[in-house]
Amino acid sequence: MSFADAVHTCLVSKYATFSGRARRSEYWWFSVLYLVGTLLLVGVSVAVGELLLNVLLVFLIVPMLAVSVRRLHDTGRSGWRMLIALIPVVGPVLYLVGMAVGSAPGANRYGPSPKAAD
Repeated sequence: MSFADAVHTCLVSKYATFSGRARRSEYWWFSVLYLVGTLLLVGVSVAVGELLLNVLLVFLIVPMLAVSVRRLHDTGRSGWRMLIALIPVVGPVLYLVGMAVGSAPGANRYGPSPKAAD
């Protein structure tokens, strides 16, 4: 999945869809957009104010959570596993490793493999 496809999928097609599965490329490309957008607006908000940053974060938090849950579903894990990131020090590392793991082969309880659809 390309950057443009991932952004379109997360912001238009599946903005608040927490069911189904998401490939690694969809998750990581959208994470890049989220990180770059946040960093750019942090710089702008220092000069202008925090309102613009807050609006972006409110707008992007729902699709970021949704694609994270779908990514966990793709690996065969529950979306609640995302809460592991709240454990100090070790949690964020375990969360990132979980997001980098390959897809579960074939269909699982969350739906058919997105690789098979391509």
